[in-house]
Amino acid sequence: MPNLVRHGTLEHLIENGGNRIMKCTSYYPVIMTSDVAGTAAFYVTHFGFKEIFVSEWYVHLQSGHDELVNLAILDGQHETIPAAGRGRVSGLLLNFEVEDPDAEYARLKNAGLPMMLDIRDEAFGQRHFITADPNGVLIDIIKPIAPSEEYAAAYAEGTVPA
Repeated sequence: MPNLVRHGTLEHLIENGGNRIMKCTSYYPVIMTSDVAGTAAFYVTHFGFKEIFVSEWYVHLQSGHDELVNLAILDGQHETIPAAGRGRVSGLLLNFEVEDPDAEYARLKNAGLPMMLDIRDEAFGQRHFITADPNGVLIDIIKPIAPSEEYAAAYAEGTVPA
């Protein structure tokens, strides 16, 4: 499997069949909602984010633990959203990788968050549980674990969780 980490190099272009690809400098999900302030408060309260930009229609959040982890909240009816996409979210699942999913499960369950999937180990190599935000966005709290032998074979060489 080609190493796609070397962005912007001749090797990178060659490994991608000579096709230019977008060089991404940052990536973060944006949740569209009718309750920007309430949704932002949810992620600040339960997931340790801090507000780094706040307006009536958009809030940019950053993890209090890692500045590379970002999340944005946007008024789903805002004029910057194309009319066909306003207010529509379908099939969104946010993954948060953590060191201790059992502790997070206990903390969030104690805080009254809905548990859509109770904590469990998966043969594909995760210990996780799923909760949801006030908009119904699913939040998967995960820790990679050793997969079953069957699933270990599906991982690229050198990427199997321990």
